[in-house]
Amino acid sequence: MNKLVAEVTLQIQFYDLDPMDVVWHGRYVNYLEVARCALLDQIDYNYLQMKASGYIWPIVDLHLRYIAPVKFGEHIKIRATLVEWENRLKIDYLITDANTGKRLTRASTTQVAINIATQEMCFVSPAILLEKVGNEASL
Repeated sequence: MNKLVAEVTLQIQFYDLDPMDVVWHGRYVNYLEVARCALLDQIDYNYLQMKASGYIWPIVDLHLRYIAPVKFGEHIKIRATLVEWENRLKIDYLITDANTGKRLTRASTTQVAINIATQEMCFVSPAILLEKVGNEASL
C-alpha cells in the first residue's frame, strides 16, 4: 500500500510567537493537529468517527525536532504521513517553508486505541481502522 499523506498550509499569526519573536515551541503541537485531522479525514476516521466506532485514540508519544525557527507572517506546509496502523496509529510530519521548501521541523505522533466501553488499551488496531486504511489503499 502507498502511504497516506495529507498536506496543509498555514500562515503564522502573531499569537503564535514567543518573546523572542519566533513561533513558541508549544504551538507546533497545534500545527500537527491540523495536518493529522486532514489525514484522518481522508480515511473518514477523524475523532467523531473514532468515538462513534467505540474507540478513543489518545496520543501516547510525541517527538519534535526543531531545525529552524519560524516567524510572523511566514507560510508553512505541514505534511502528515501515515506510517503505521496495524498495532498503533503512527504519523510522521514534516514542516517546511511553503515558499522555499526549507525544512523547519520534523515530528511524529503515536496513538493507541482504547475501547470506550472497557477502557482497555488494544494491542492490535481495531478492524474499523484497518478497514478504513484498506479502503483508501484500494482507490
